[in-house]
Amino acid sequence: MNFKHLHYFWTVARSGGVLRAAERLHVTPQTISGQLQLLEQRLGKKLFRKQGRRLELTEDGRTALRYADEIFSLGEQLEEAVARGDSGYAIEFRVGVADAVPKSLAYRLIEPAARLPEVGRMICREGKMDVLLSELAIHRLDLVIANVPMPTSLSVQAFNHKLGESGSSFFAAPALARRCKGRFPENLTGMPMLMPGHDSPLAGRLQRWLDRRGIVPRVVGEFDDSALMKAFGENGQGIFVSSSVLESEVEAQYGVRVLGRIDEVREEFFAISVERRLSHPCVIAITDKARGDLFTQARA
Repeated sequence: MNFKHLHYFWTVARSGGVLRAAERLHVTPQTISGQLQLLEQRLGKKLFRKQGRRLELTEDGRTALRYADEIFSLGEQLEEAVARGDSGYAIEFRVGVADAVPKSLAYRLIEPAARLPEVGRMICREGKMDVLLSELAIHRLDLVIANVPMPTSLSVQAFNHKLGESGSSFFAAPALARRCKGRFPENLTGMPMLMPGHDSPLAGRLQRWLDRRGIVPRVVGEFDDSALMKAFGENGQGIFVSSSVLESEVEAQYGVRVLGRIDEVREEFFAISVERRLSHPCVIAITDKARGDLFTQARA
């Protein structure tokens, strides 16, 4: 492949048209058009279609653009490495974090990978599970961290690697905690409760546990965003639940107290990778940390 042709294509796609690309590259529009035709002939696919007076990427064009982004990003890293005088090859690690995973836990999982000397740049994306898995499938991500395994309904060639699991702890602001009289968990009855959103796997498990124990709290809020739920809990709006493995961080960050913990309502965490047998050094660092000591407290 002629990478000059690819660079012309990439500039057209990112500039929004042939004329703007020609201005940026200081060549004629005819030169740009000719280079695009040669690239399309090489790939055997149309990369653009005309939409009125505009050029629009085809599906194959969007795929080519994703790879071109990676190629030229790697080129920038090469220039930076040479300018710094680095003697080793620095890799780029791209990790996606499902939006339901607590940020403090995501940090503790990813941090060992960030400390590897061969990592030159780390790119973290947050989003919905299906979007992140589609990015993983086309190799725009090296790993996805999630609190559920990859759904079997998705046609993505990837593999679940369980990192660990944790029980659940109940937290309340100090003033609210003092109102919880009696033994836990019976003292939750009648108390204001902040619940995770119904799409969260934790929500169903928590509600079933409450029903089995005959505990009827007064649900005053439901949250898809766990950080927002904790912010409301911090201000005394209600009792909330979080993974027991994060007890110390939640108490320190939000100034709340642990009312009690339960082992029956557990949350699992997974690393999802296109590799069946892990070989990426960053992914290995993450799984080793998680399976080594990160979830020890939660298993105890």
